Amino acid sequence: MLKILYSFITNILSYLNINISKSTKKIEVVNLISSLYPIKTEHKLIRIGSKGDGGYLLPDDLKNISALFSPGVDQTSEFERHCLTFGMKIFMADKSVDKPNLNLDENQYSFIKKFVSCYSSNDFITMDGWVNSTNLDKQSELMLQMDIEGSEYECIINMSDSLMARFRIIVIEFHNLQDLWSLKFFPIAKAAFNKILKTHICIHIHPNNNTGIDSRSGIKIPKTSEFTFLRKDRANEINYQTTFPHNLDSDNVSGPKLNLPKNWFYSK
Repeated sequence: MLKILYSFITNILSYLNINISKSTKKIEVVNLISSLYPIKTEHKLIRIGSKGDGGYLLPDDLKNISALFSPGVDQTSEFERHCLTFGMKIFMADKSVDKPNLNLDENQYSFIKKFVSCYSSNDFITMDGWVNSTNLDKQSELMLQMDIEGSEYECIINMSDSLMARFRIIVIEFHNLQDLWSLKFFPIAKAAFNKILKTHICIHIHPNNNTGIDSRSGIKIPKTSEFTFLRKDRANEINYQTTFPHNLDSDNVSGPKLNLPKNWFYSK
């Protein structure tokens, strides 16, 4: 009976944002989420890549992007193949595979067998080190599509401001978002998101239905979500996006659907 009573009181206090345990304060989690409310711009969203996992919604603003950098190689590379049709050079990196499944001549893309991380070694490379190792014009417009299973936070924090500003569009699958309640994880995630938000706006979020949702203190957090960001100078019309899911959104895997919870986008 005492355990039941303690659990009941704990839940009530947590809902009221009275922090009795070593976890992130509710208001801090709420504020970070609200800073990521997706924005509707003058650019319509288009789907690039496959219908399921490996496809993403991007702004229809791809003209004159010179190259795509895509760390994290999936079983299929339809997204990269699709970007190739827009005239982009394709750069891919992943230590865990020998080569991407692109079914293209190797002179049509560049692949390095390394993990992208916050330092460089025989097996790892930083984003700055990777981009600087190419012969691309240093003023060229770039796009980033990143899915590196949790290492995205350190990579973003480590990236130079000058490189961040070169990415017109950034698409990242962020993992372990339920750990925003962790006092150790929250500052890292906040630093990574704030780094992006200095130069970009969030324009779309799609939760991955493969990992489910965390419900705590009245807040629902998709454990894994795909975020699309657009550099601020590319948007003239700015309003909140208030309708989810988008008609081009598609489940990552078969199974129960997972729509973006209402606490992740603006509503009156």
